[in-house]
Amino acid sequence: MLSSGLTLIFSMLGVLNFAHASFYMLGAYFAYALASMLGFWSALILAPLIVGVAGAVFERAVLRRLRARGALAELLATFGLAYVVAELVQLAWGRGPVDYAVPAALEGVLVPVAGIAVPAYRLFLMGLACVIALLVWIAFRATRVGLILQAALSQPAMTQALGYDVPLLYTGVFACGAALAALAGAAGGNVLVTEPGMAATVGSVVFVVVVVGGLGSLGGAFAASLLIGVLQTWAVTSDATLGQWWPPAAGELAGVTGVILRAIAPVLHLSVAQLAPAVPYLLMVAVLLWRPRGLFGVREG
Repeated sequence: MLSSGLTLIFSMLGVLNFAHASFYMLGAYFAYALASMLGFWSALILAPLIVGVAGAVFERAVLRRLRARGALAELLATFGLAYVVAELVQLAWGRGPVDYAVPAALEGVLVPVAGIAVPAYRLFLMGLACVIALLVWIAFRATRVGLILQAALSQPAMTQALGYDVPLLYTGVFACGAALAALAGAAGGNVLVTEPGMAATVGSVVFVVVVVGGLGSLGGAFAASLLIGVLQTWAVTSDATLGQWWPPAAGELAGVTGVILRAIAPVLHLSVAQLAPAVPYLLMVAVLLWRPRGLFGVREG
């Protein structure tokens, strides 16, 4: 959900939104505040709507005025917004985690899947993510609004000449992207812990997903999310070490090579599980070297 929102904003507006993870954090905190008054399911609907409106206001009041100045000005504006949101969240809810709980109907419920007991709420998250991905794809590819958005993406002047309000379309796209991020926070904040550092935790990984999948590709973002999830899960559960994949032992080599190997010996003793947080970034480097436009990206021109 996070990656699809960021992909939507970049593909339509050309904005690398550094505040995207901040909308995710706002969604989690607003859902936490609303859940205590209205219940979880109402909060799951209202929190993304509130953040979507806030995203629309930001695009209309700030990004629209900076568009003529180029991508750097827009990037810096979203970068500044991320810091402002982080400070406001800490002032409003404190610096520690909040007690945002899983809904009572799904708390502690286990569902057997292929002989493995899986928490029901995890299955709900997976199902929600797949439904949202499908709905976004259908809306963009098979509806009149989606066709108009594609026209505005490729020929904004002609779309404007046909009577469509292109700036309003851009505002709507940014609002939808922010709402998708907020929905991810509202749905996942109770599992991944709702605290002021949650935006920084997922922000960099979301950009990795978008780059690996291909900038502007919704299908690529979905595939890259699954690929990175599987690789990280494998790394966390692996008991292998880097040294076992290095045939020669440092002590058996002489000269400069032996000195270098002895110097990096502590690194070779690291386990794959210890390097699990670096797996997405290693994958991104490999993909950029092999296919700079990403797995499903389209070469310009």
